[in-house]
Amino acid sequence: MNSNNRNAGVLLFGKGKQKVLQSFVCEKNIKTQEMDHCLLFFLLLLMAGRGLCQQEEVCSKSVINTCNDCIRSGPYCVWCEQLNFTKAGERETARCDTKAQLIAKGCKKEQIISPQNNVVTSKNDPLTSSFKEQGAVQLSPQKISLKLRPGLPATFNVSFKRVQGYPVDLYYLMDLSFSMKDDLENVKGLGEKLFAALKNITAHAQIGFGAFVDKTVLPYTNTNKDKLERPCDENYQQCQAAFGYRHVLNMTSQEDDFRTKVKQQFISGNLDSPEGSLDAMIQAAVCGEKIGWRNSSTRLIVLTTDDGFHMAGDGKLAGILEPNDEKCHMENSLYTKSSEMDYPSVGQLAMQLEKNNIQPIFAVTKNMEVVYKQLSQMIPKSEVGVLSSDSNNVVQLIESAYNRLSSKVTVTHDNLPDNVRVVYTPICKNAGPAGDSKGVCDNVRVGQEISFEVTVTAHSCMENKSFTIRPLGIKDTLTVSLSTNCECKCEDPSDKSHTHCSEKGGVHCGICSCHDGFVGQFCNCSIGNKDELSLRASCKRQNGTDCEGRGDCVCGRCQCHTTENGLRYHGDFCECDDEHCEKYQNKLCGGNGRCKCGRCDCNTGYEGSACQCMVSEEGCRTLNNTVCFGRGSCKCNRCQCKEGYQRPHCQHCLGCPDACQTKLNCIECLGFDSGPFKKNCSVACSKSIFHGMVEQFTITSKPCQQKDSEGCWIKYRLDQLVGEDYYRAEILKQRDCPEPPNVIAIIGGSIVSVALIGILVLMLIKLLFYMRDLKEFRKFENERKKSQWAKADNPLFQNATTTVANPTFTGE
Repeated sequence: MNSNNRNAGVLLFGKGKQKVLQSFVCEKNIKTQEMDHCLLFFLLLLMAGRGLCQQEEVCSKSVINTCNDCIRSGPYCVWCEQLNFTKAGERETARCDTKAQLIAKGCKKEQIISPQNNVVTSKNDPLTSSFKEQGAVQLSPQKISLKLRPGLPATFNVSFKRVQGYPVDLYYLMDLSFSMKDDLENVKGLGEKLFAALKNITAHAQIGFGAFVDKTVLPYTNTNKDKLERPCDENYQQCQAAFGYRHVLNMTSQEDDFRTKVKQQFISGNLDSPEGSLDAMIQAAVCGEKIGWRNSSTRLIVLTTDDGFHMAGDGKLAGILEPNDEKCHMENSLYTKSSEMDYPSVGQLAMQLEKNNIQPIFAVTKNMEVVYKQLSQMIPKSEVGVLSSDSNNVVQLIESAYNRLSSKVTVTHDNLPDNVRVVYTPICKNAGPAGDSKGVCDNVRVGQEISFEVTVTAHSCMENKSFTIRPLGIKDTLTVSLSTNCECKCEDPSDKSHTHCSEKGGVHCGICSCHDGFVGQFCNCSIGNKDELSLRASCKRQNGTDCEGRGDCVCGRCQCHTTENGLRYHGDFCECDDEHCEKYQNKLCGGNGRCKCGRCDCNTGYEGSACQCMVSEEGCRTLNNTVCFGRGSCKCNRCQCKEGYQRPHCQHCLGCPDACQTKLNCIECLGFDSGPFKKNCSVACSKSIFHGMVEQFTITSKPCQQKDSEGCWIKYRLDQLVGEDYYRAEILKQRDCPEPPNVIAIIGGSIVSVALIGILVLMLIKLLFYMRDLKEFRKFENERKKSQWAKADNPLFQNATTTVANPTFTGE
């Protein structure tokens, strides 16, 4: 290597077509030692790259009973059909592993079953360079059949080449609302320029024309009869009636037809700012026969407008609730369902444009640029250009937008089946990133051939599925037929009574398939009058799996398998193994015992779940030389207390009931021979309480004061001795008993109280009546004083006509 030259190294490594590029540059006039460093760095990168790019093959086995189960469990799982590969009692699952593992276990390569992917190209017409009348081929191949193994990716290449002079169909869709009146005048004169621009692209160009405003219902359009006929300003004479969408001119290659039809168009009008542009675009897309789209052409819709657009849901303002059905409703060149169906959604429009291979170009004014760029992001293969104030730059805008659209090739798929993944890796100069949904190559020139590496992976079994790969905006498609290879094709012996199966069955993929009445790994078990289900039931513990999944049920008894370390499972149901016990310091059973059926059997002098402790009671001894106060056991030199008692020595129980209350009945019967336990006090209490009657307490424990069954207050103290329920009690000899109540005084007082209350109530009632009468009398007096009566004789009154004197009356 010459040190006077600039040197660059390129490193390519990896599995498949993965590439990693590392370059190093050694500048001029560097020393020989520095050059050696560069070479060493290069070699290190090479070694690291090879190490990083290797992918380890792993077989993640789950429930494997047959070769088919093995093949479906993972892309790197293979099956060994070699006879006597498994030992007696060994699970047939051992036949399923990676190829390297099976070979290491002694399986011959020719005995390994491993289905591979199969890619067959059934139609591959060559790409053409120029357009001919019978059509052009821009995508190759056209049909591919895949037979895939689930999880194992298959890769094939798709080629694309832009054809010189490929036909172009351009549909000019113009907003004829009143604000576009200046633009319409310029469009009427652009026919010549537009055709000239298209002829520079292809000799097979056609142009159509359509116009739109908005739905002819409130609140979008004034529904007054005169305003529907003339929706423009009164001063504007050339005005046509309001309409939603009108198809004006079918696709034509005649410039005169375009000029004549466009000149016949006049401006119209509506009320609100957004227009019905989405209505017009979706009708132009789905009414292909009426528009005149050709099958072999690049289809463009040029939408010119100076305002926004209505979309799905806006129709509710006019009471239009029926959603857009994405079908053609054009009669006499008019959209007939404009006032009956809602506007389409952006998603509906994008789907129909993609389905019909139409690429939209939004020619909008500057104030609408941001809105339509956001719309363009949701519609594949679309472009946005800014119109001048009077649309005089529309031809240049269309030409530049077409160049951007045609030079960007986007490959994607339709109708992808479930559980299938497709990844596109572009192979071109200006390639986009590899992706699941599409592959993109930009700045592709006419006649330039590019390709895409397509990787298909099926993640489940399926039959006779298909999907389509195609470039957006191009009619050419690649149909991919897809099926999966989920079945093993084993070379089975023709003998139906094979010696390997005790002549009681045949061999299928290395496993015995027993005749009726025989079961077992080698069909050596005759089930007689019993059925296989009853035999298998005796191999199940608590209705679980056969032999806990660790053995084979042979003639109603479990024949246990060996473990990975060469030991055997054991037990009536193979439920035990001697390898999975608790570890301590990364040693099974701490190295101080043996693992037996999942539990540690400790050596003499050791204890604990992992035999991690030496047998000792030093840490459990209390001051009175007991172990955990008799309220727990000593394990691993620590007290394991009974429920509620606290470490370290189980002396106190924070969660236990208060002994002052629980022992009250015993204290009452032992100290005062009364209470509920009076008749059997010695039996109920003598074993749990050691008591004494005292004048003064000598125990310093918690004092207790409780009321007994006779209502007297008993004072005592309890000291818990060794054990869970054994106390020493000191009881004060004297109880505090309250004097009984004076019944006579209570009764007499009650009678007097009732009498006094009755008198007070009567006096209160009397007072209320008196106050009411007094009020009424005063009212009467006031009314009498206010009255003014005249003194006069009653004209109807007559004096007595007879006077009688008492003869005995003396006047005294």
